[in-house]
Amino acid sequence: MQLEQIYTGCLAQGAYYIESNGEAVVIDPLREVEPYLKRAAKDGARIKYVLETHFHADFVSGHLDLAEKTGATIVYGPTAQPGFQAHIAQDGEVLHVGDISLTVLHTPGHTLESTCFLLKNEVGEDVGLFTGDTLFIGDVGRPDLAQKVVPDLTQDKLARLLYDSLRTKIMPLADDIIVYPAHGSGSACGKNMSRETTDTLGNQKKFNYALRPGLTEDAFVKEVLDGLTPPPAYFPENVRMNIRGYDSIDTVLERGRHALEPGAFEAAANETDALVLDTRDAQSFARGFVPNSVNIGIDGSFAPWVGTLIPDSRQAILLITDEGREDEVVTRLARVGYDHTIGYLKGGFTAWQQAGKPIDTIESIPAQELASRLSHDPSAVVLDVRKASEHGSEHLIGSENIPLDYLNDHLAELDRSKTYFVHCAGGYRSMIFISILRARGYRNLIDVKGGFKAIKEAGQLPVSAYVCPSTML
Repeated sequence: MQLEQIYTGCLAQGAYYIESNGEAVVIDPLREVEPYLKRAAKDGARIKYVLETHFHADFVSGHLDLAEKTGATIVYGPTAQPGFQAHIAQDGEVLHVGDISLTVLHTPGHTLESTCFLLKNEVGEDVGLFTGDTLFIGDVGRPDLAQKVVPDLTQDKLARLLYDSLRTKIMPLADDIIVYPAHGSGSACGKNMSRETTDTLGNQKKFNYALRPGLTEDAFVKEVLDGLTPPPAYFPENVRMNIRGYDSIDTVLERGRHALEPGAFEAAANETDALVLDTRDAQSFARGFVPNSVNIGIDGSFAPWVGTLIPDSRQAILLITDEGREDEVVTRLARVGYDHTIGYLKGGFTAWQQAGKPIDTIESIPAQELASRLSHDPSAVVLDVRKASEHGSEHLIGSENIPLDYLNDHLAELDRSKTYFVHCAGGYRSMIFISILRARGYRNLIDVKGGFKAIKEAGQLPVSAYVCPSTML
């Protein structure tokens, strides 16, 4: 048996490939399926099943394309009602793959159809549990997402289902089983998960708050719901796509591969009302960019921020990328359901400059300069755009907190006549924040390079005492 975790850092997502005696299974695949096809071809294996632990909210799964290209059977757990052909497995059903097997364990709570798959090796021993979003390392799946899709559900009801699933289906299993979750730290599907992406079930019984002995149902519900913030706005749309279906990734890539000269790019932006999305790094963007374009750097948590900040997933998008990364950007947009890229700037921003087109810039200052600038402008405000939990844990005294996640909810609080020095943790989110506001006509926004880390290291301004956060949301 071969077992591989295929982890994608920007989504904090783990897919799994398992092969035995010429047959393979893929669990929770990403939208682009080529890596799984190549992996199976290398092994000379046939992909027999595509297993989905639930209808994902934070990404569009690759189940449809993978099944279409391989003939594999898509499998969901009990109660799932997909809008395409799939096998709806029964609780306790056994799926055979080569010389191994996977037993279906229905574990509702994160969602109603949430299901774990218990892996048995060639001699019938329990060796692994693929838990999806039911059980993470150090955490459990948040029980408030399915209510966005099924209105008569409540997070309290889901939390109680999750409590029962953990105690009747998972905790009775052997301590030496390896837990293989669908996400790690950084995912919005849990509030405080570990950076580790696997662990033994025995360790989780010792250290995961949700599995501790003697925890009552009411206490569990209170703890699992504490610290939850509203989920990203794109989650319901991703669930809808995963349930109903979507365009093939091949179609999405073909649509986005239109190379446009600067003049044609400018015309397309004007004629289609497309969003111009610049995916270069923050400081390159600050030095010069196409006016009214928005910066979300590809070398970061790109797809989740796109989903959080671009409200309409059907909006046409025009790209400015580093040369050679166009397909990568189109693919990563498609991972979260943004399928309508209609072209990219041929030659990148350099071509735009050489064509003599207008450019804009953003002032970005070193952290060591912030204290001096504030002393010369007492009315200026330091704006911290990190999450509320980050700001509450440690912040520059006197700073105001407007989390990037909820920028649109706080626009009325910003005074166009004031100067704002904007920072995040390291400089990625602050440039996104500034670029969005610049496109809306705000001018007095100055980026602080290196973010809070650099401000703290400079040691020129007072910082609050550190408080350990209770949530990472």
